[in-house]
Amino acid sequence: MPRPWEADPSVPFVRRLGKSARELGTTADEDGCPDIWELGNGDIAVVGRDLTDAYAARLPADVTLAPDERLVVIPGAMLRSAKPDIADA
Repeated sequence: MPRPWEADPSVPFVRRLGKSARELGTTADEDGCPDIWELGNGDIAVVGRDLTDAYAARLPADVTLAPDERLVVIPGAMLRSAKPDIADA
């Protein structure tokens, strides 16, 4: 059965949501910086630490990960800084 939503790898990055890791002081260098970006089709790309294996055994009952999905973690300050850039539902 096809999924109701599929990520489109051909869609370009459009704009950063919130502040960069450097602006927030959550990085000391240019490698491995968490980030949040809006894509050309309105989807959101999140760059964060892959903690799939660390959380796999203790996911809430209603959370599942497909084999092609990863659980990533970003600093809370980064998501909060993006709030003004995210449209209300």
